[in-house]
Amino acid sequence: MNAIRLDGDPNGTGPDAPAPGRVVLLTTSHRVAPGLLSWPAWQALHGADRVLCADGAHPQLPYLREAGVEVDEASPTAEELVDACAGGRSVVVVATGEGEPRLTDGLARLAGGGRVRMPDLELLPASYDLPGARLLDLVQVMDRIRAECPWSSRQTHRGLAKYGIEEAYELVEAIEEGDRDELREELGDVLLQVVFHARIAEEDEDEPFSVDDVAGGIVAKLIHRHPHVFGDETASTPEEVKEHWLRTKAEEKRRTSVTEGVPLGQPGLALAAKLSSRARTAGLDVPLPRGEGIGYELLAIAARAEADGVDAEASLRAAARVYRDAIRAAEKD
Repeated sequence: MNAIRLDGDPNGTGPDAPAPGRVVLLTTSHRVAPGLLSWPAWQALHGADRVLCADGAHPQLPYLREAGVEVDEASPTAEELVDACAGGRSVVVVATGEGEPRLTDGLARLAGGGRVRMPDLELLPASYDLPGARLLDLVQVMDRIRAECPWSSRQTHRGLAKYGIEEAYELVEAIEEGDRDELREELGDVLLQVVFHARIAEEDEDEPFSVDDVAGGIVAKLIHRHPHVFGDETASTPEEVKEHWLRTKAEEKRRTSVTEGVPLGQPGLALAAKLSSRARTAGLDVPLPRGEGIGYELLAIAARAEADGVDAEASLRAAARVYRDAIRAAEKD
């Protein structure tokens, strides 16, 4: 590392002390490609008397030098940095991933002491995280876990299937319980399943795909099924939106039956309600089958609930929770 040479009055407080200058701490996001910096950042870099960086392997340095910015590998103390700004000079410090806490703490101590004429201090974010940027961290973490974890590296789509079901149920429970902290955590667990399966899919020899393919597919689907948002059609009510959605979905799938795409492995009440919804939406008047036993009774209840806009599965879970609480109360008596 090159030390910053001390020049002039070390305290900078005399009547003839030079102008204090300016220190710019330039921060960048590792989630944005190196070299893609804001215009104020480029202005600060090109206008600086000196540009410093403690990390000679910082990913931004090749791009800064290519743009004609001379960068010195140096890790100055707070005192050295203040002196380097004497005479009105401007120094830009390209922050490392840790954010230069030693330097900023030192500058704060000097400023708080009141004995040093401090330069102007500016924190300048040179690149910003866009919404969803932390998803890149998740993809990177999942990639490393898949490569290095003895358990994760051996998982398959089929082996993980049960966890996807479990996490979906836990998410629904968090929603119904109204627990915001639990909801955030369970959404993360569901998201993990998506990223995990996409990472496994990259290794398929015949038909590989990545999380980018997954995201790209759902983006294309959403745009196509929302012509009232991204196209020329209009929709002013939820019913019109649903009509657009069903019409475009039917065009995409070209199904021969309204029952196609209804997963038979879902819980029974939800399955019955979904079939009833498909038939009603298609305008089909199909009488419920008559038969002996509780199954046919439950089918009729689920169909009636769906027609009334009631989620039979959620209603049964709510009643079951009340029953659970009653059992626990009885156990305490």
